[in-house]
Amino acid sequence: MKSGETGIVPPSTAPEPTGFVSIFDGKSLSGWEGDSTYWRVEDGNIVGEITPETILDANSFLIWQGGEPADFELKLEVNITKDGNSGINYRSERFTELPFALRGYQADIDGKNAYTGQNYEERKRTTLAYIGQKTTIDPQTPAGELRDNIERNAWKGLRVIEELGDADSLRTLIKSEDWNMIHLVVKGNVMKHFVNGVLISEVVDEDTVNRSMKGLLGIQVHVGPPMQVKFRNIQLKEL
Repeated sequence: MKSGETGIVPPSTAPEPTGFVSIFDGKSLSGWEGDSTYWRVEDGNIVGEITPETILDANSFLIWQGGEPADFELKLEVNITKDGNSGINYRSERFTELPFALRGYQADIDGKNAYTGQNYEERKRTTLAYIGQKTTIDPQTPAGELRDNIERNAWKGLRVIEELGDADSLRTLIKSEDWNMIHLVVKGNVMKHFVNGVLISEVVDEDTVNRSMKGLLGIQVHVGPPMQVKFRNIQLKEL
């Protein structure tokens, strides 16, 4: 390391894309709500951390208080440790049986990049699209308990209509323990998850019983071993 270098990668100074508004001021958690045991701001980043002394019993979210977006684009950068597990929830609702818990769509993020970019519905229909899949979610027929339509942590109504690419090849585009750009494009019943400019998963949700057309945004620390996840440059454009 050269003299004077700190080892801290500064946030990008690129101008915000047209129509996007920053929803994180880079200095505080103003406008967000969560458990301060797990969330803080450090070096211009939102940091979510689990330590050996603060192991979680249930997933915990930092929830944006600025509204319940319906159609939107969200861009942010994320950096997660190897054993980390996180995600970006959207069009979600509070799961009131636990503090700071959300229920709804999630762009998955993990340190081993086994799931980063897939569409996983937290506390609801589970996996809606794996990495490299464009899926249609068929209506729940007949209507019944959600758990009756889940098998091996995936929704039985998941129907793959297109392969976006080989999953292992797509994973090589995601940098390990480094900054990656997540871009969500959510419009109507179509949800696209991009990582570093590449479409990783797409869901067309035809399940009018269970889908959600608007809701809360939040970022997650997941139960599991000690970990850290950092977010920066969080920008939202409502469509």
